[in-house]
Amino acid sequence: MNKQSGHLSEFQIAFRHFRRNRLAWTGVMILSLLYGGAVLADFLSPYSFKDENRNYSYAPPTSIHFFDNGRLAWPYVNGMKLSFDEYNKRVYQRDPAKHYPLQFLVKGEEYRFLGLFPCRRHFFGVEAPGRWYLLGADARGRDMFSRLLYGGRVSLTIGLMGAVIAFSLGLIIGGISGYYGGRLDNFLMRLCEMFMMVPGFYLLLALRAAVPDNFNSVQVYFSIVIILSFIGWAGLARIVRGMCLSLREREYVLAAKSLGLSDIRIILRHILPHTLSYSIFAVMLSIPGYILGESALSLIGLGIQDPYASWGNMLSDAMSIVRIKFAPWILSPAFLIFLTVVCFNVIGDALRDCLDPMLKAEGHRDG
Repeated sequence: MNKQSGHLSEFQIAFRHFRRNRLAWTGVMILSLLYGGAVLADFLSPYSFKDENRNYSYAPPTSIHFFDNGRLAWPYVNGMKLSFDEYNKRVYQRDPAKHYPLQFLVKGEEYRFLGLFPCRRHFFGVEAPGRWYLLGADARGRDMFSRLLYGGRVSLTIGLMGAVIAFSLGLIIGGISGYYGGRLDNFLMRLCEMFMMVPGFYLLLALRAAVPDNFNSVQVYFSIVIILSFIGWAGLARIVRGMCLSLREREYVLAAKSLGLSDIRIILRHILPHTLSYSIFAVMLSIPGYILGESALSLIGLGIQDPYASWGNMLSDAMSIVRIKFAPWILSPAFLIFLTVVCFNVIGDALRDCLDPMLKAEGHRDG
């Protein structure tokens, strides 16, 4: 509450409405867990994203046991014995003779914690030669749980970075177009229409084809970010341009012009801030599209390549119904993509309701 004016600010009103939406708060908490897991993937994952053991190809999730010979015991996992059935399919069976106690802060493969200093401690795991597959293994015997955490770094950050860049481009280009009008406005809007005319996925494929094949995974990562933001700014720019056409005739903008303020200062300080209410939830709703775009590219082999993990290239194993039937846990990246998209859409809808002008007016009356 603003004690001097006795009224709530716009952001306080919006936050008050957002706080009442329990579904949106649930989405915020889920996304916080996903992004937190991606940031701390090196520490939280028992294995590296490239650690593989072909002897455990498509191994099922490992069960945790709490009783040993009828007595309560420290949680442990058993080894696995591989055999083949009459159809030559892999069958993994529990090996009671091998006990591997669950350990916390266990030593494992060395990594750089938060990219700053070397560390060998992982949050949990079992000592070698034991293997603990919390969510099963993929075709190469790599831990799905570890690769989901590492893959979240790629899929989640690409969506976020692409949306931020597209947001900046759309806001600036739309603001300039709407403020100046005339030939510049016509040129920029025809450019927007050209981008919006081509179906997004085909334009994405065409731009990706222009990226050299000899790029490493880091270069491919940033190429995808640039490509996704390059095809996503046009829609926001058109909306911002329409808002700026109206805002430039407001009295405070005309007063700023009469005082001799520069055009850049007027655009940045007096026009664009009034478009943020729409832009914020528009960007929030666009992030799922960027995540799906990266996942689609990686799924068809044009995005992040093995051994590096992304949710998209992890789904390449699930392109066969036979594999899904034999190892349904390989669909876990699809579940995380679905969950992330739903959370962003729920939060975006909640922000749209919170930032609606009628709700703001109602909030002022309540205050």
